[in-house]
Amino acid sequence: MGVKKYVGEVIREGKRVRWPKRDVLIPAIIVVVIITVVAALILYVEDLAGNRLIQILRDAFAGMKSGGAE
Repeated sequence: MGVKKYVGEVIREGKRVRWPKRDVLIPAIIVVVIITVVAALILYVEDLAGNRLIQILRDAFAGMKSGGAE
């Protein structure tokens, strides 16, 4: 299948799609943006917590390495 034929079929299929009206589309976009922001905040907090935990473990094992095993 050539590129020209493929693009033509994609355009033809795009014209057959029933696109949502503006009054349906805007609330859907708002919901997606809110969910994305909440998920990003959750991942950010988890990243901070994981980073802090790793730092605590690193400090604890650094004390053991420097001479705690006598």
